[in-house]
Amino acid sequence: NAGETVVSLIHLAQHRLVLTTPYFVPDDATLSALRIAALSGVDVQLVLPSLSDFAPVLHAGRSHYTRLLQAGVVIHELQDAVLHAKTAVVDGVVSTVGSSNLDWRSIASNNEVNAIILGEDFGGTMERMFRQDVQASKTIALADWQQRSLLQRTKEALARLLDRWW
Repeated sequence: NAGETVVSLIHLAQHRLVLTTPYFVPDDATLSALRIAALSGVDVQLVLPSLSDFAPVLHAGRSHYTRLLQAGVVIHELQDAVLHAKTAVVDGVVSTVGSSNLDWRSIASNNEVNAIILGEDFGGTMERMFRQDVQASKTIALADWQQRSLLQRTKEALARLLDRWW
């Protein structure tokens, strides 16, 4: 299963994990793996969308930001573009590119496939592309995130509550 593979890769990270996904509604295992990695000193950075073709997914994913930010995960939201990339690079050496998102549907029921590529050359290329996405992104600061509106918090809570029905 592609989702389990990504979680396994997160657990492998010792220094750096960079991950890009357009649909981010992590299950408990993924959320826990990301938090544990960051709390263990791994530089965990995510590029996630600021726009989505399906707003409930965006809001449900954002409902997890506080816990991730508190653990030290760095979240960047790509601006002014629809995000399509589904990639991860672990310690500059292990990379994955594929069709799986970090949402419960990809993990539990979709037929997804990811390629895993070993090597510093490919990993370096992937990390350069990640940095380009970061430059086109807004980094979410915990203090700013905690000041978001009640309306935004309500959208997040409702989307997360209903995420199994879409």
